[in-house]
Amino acid sequence: MMLLRRPGQAAPLTMVEHVPQKSGEPGAEPTEEGLLTVLMPVFNERASLDAILERVLASPVKKEVLIVDDGSTGGTTEYLKEQVEGKVANVRVVYLKENRGKGAAIRSGIPLVRGEYVVVQDGDLEYDPGDYVKLMEPLVAGRSEIVYGTRFRFGYPPMRWANRLINIILAGMVRILYGAPMTDEATCYKAFRTETLRSIPLTCRRFEFCPEVTAKALRRGHTILEVPITYQARTHREGKKIRWTDGVAAIWTLLKYRFWRG
Repeated sequence: MMLLRRPGQAAPLTMVEHVPQKSGEPGAEPTEEGLLTVLMPVFNERASLDAILERVLASPVKKEVLIVDDGSTGGTTEYLKEQVEGKVANVRVVYLKENRGKGAAIRSGIPLVRGEYVVVQDGDLEYDPGDYVKLMEPLVAGRSEIVYGTRFRFGYPPMRWANRLINIILAGMVRILYGAPMTDEATCYKAFRTETLRSIPLTCRRFEFCPEVTAKALRRGHTILEVPITYQARTHREGKKIRWTDGVAAIWTLLKYRFWRG
């Protein structure tokens, strides 16, 4: 697949005033066949934005990048407006007026996706955009409409014991409650056919995007395939934002939607 990058092509600015209550609401952008949208919610990621954008744009897939700035402070918004918006080919930027959380940022971006496929990308350096090819292959081949990148197929990479424990618990809950042989429910790298993601009504605001979309997709009969990816954990000192309370919320979300109707 070819890399789409044409120097001098402007990246249009989008201002978002609200968060849609359902990702599949009318008025969503039409999609382009074969295109991958890299949906990147960011909040105060100035230190890593240069490097992650370089890696994303270098990944060998036909793509666009849709950055959702979730009410950042400390230079992130200024960087996007001065160095990215209108200056980097195939990159669009959405600005939320206040910080609402990763889930709300993702929901804001879903109607604006232009690709036939979409993958969630964090604004840090924990995940490798070189893995897009592996994530895309089952989607393009029609073997599944949803593909997750698993960090744990061949063991556990270095990470805090608390993070490892909650990942083990969440994957185990998916296996027990939903009957899906999953090893990594909480992975950032979740790739979808865009029409499939838009069909799932989401209400998440923070990190409960992962368990909500997983639970609702499985309840709707979708098969989620996993492919192994590389991963380099960062620390809270380096900017990691997830808290222990988000783990509790994820457990509750998986329990709640086991009996969800919708």
